[in-house]
Amino acid sequence: MLEMDGVNCYGVWEFSDWKGLAAQIKKGFEYGKQRCTAYPRFVVQRALFPKFLEMYLGVVQSLKVGNPLLVEKAEDPLPALDYGPLINSRKAEELRVMIGEAVAGGAVALYEGVLDESRFTPNQDISAYLAPVALLNLPRNCKLYHGEPFGPVDSAVVVDSVDQMIAEMNVSNGSLVSSLATDDAKLAKQVSGDLRCFKFGHNKVRSRGDNEESFGGFGQSWKGCFVGGRYLVESVTEGPAGERLKGNFPDYVLLPEQR
Repeated sequence: MLEMDGVNCYGVWEFSDWKGLAAQIKKGFEYGKQRCTAYPRFVVQRALFPKFLEMYLGVVQSLKVGNPLLVEKAEDPLPALDYGPLINSRKAEELRVMIGEAVAGGAVALYEGVLDESRFTPNQDISAYLAPVALLNLPRNCKLYHGEPFGPVDSAVVVDSVDQMIAEMNVSNGSLVSSLATDDAKLAKQVSGDLRCFKFGHNKVRSRGDNEESFGGFGQSWKGCFVGGRYLVESVTEGPAGERLKGNFPDYVLLPEQR
């Protein structure tokens, strides 16, 4: 089954643990954010945006991008990097085009990283590498606004109400994961019911690695129904006849002859 391109969002509302959020954001850049459960969109309460920006810029400025095999001698340790190349140069160029389109339409560049030449071999082809980029106020008619970048390109949206935050976090009408950074547990529970995501996290990221739960999409992303593990096997082999499949299948029941 295929996962259908959705924007995983992290909302920020009435929140104070910036150090904890910074650690999550930095870890999120592993693999160059080329993961279906990466969070490329941050939807932030206006009153908290200065503190969020201070924290976020500290994170992206600390990121190290380069050749993961850069060593002088075979016995030398591999370099300590946050991520290496993207899957290929075409993907990196696709992201550059999407960034250019967004900026031309009115987006503001919050951060544009630069590749450090010292982290590459002399004359190395670095066309598949992309330093982190963060944009504010994406225009609604650009590809990055509604689609998953699948790379180290983040965007931020400033909001003035909880309802506006929920609407922005549901922009792609379905996602694999969403999270809310808030000190208000009651608000987190309320918001979780309004978000069109398969997994919700309160002050933490979610991923398919939460192995004791089924994993899939929701809304336009619903076809990402299973990823490995016992739930996949049970759903198509052992479950009782007439039982709904685990995952967000609309009104679908697996009959005995289909097992």
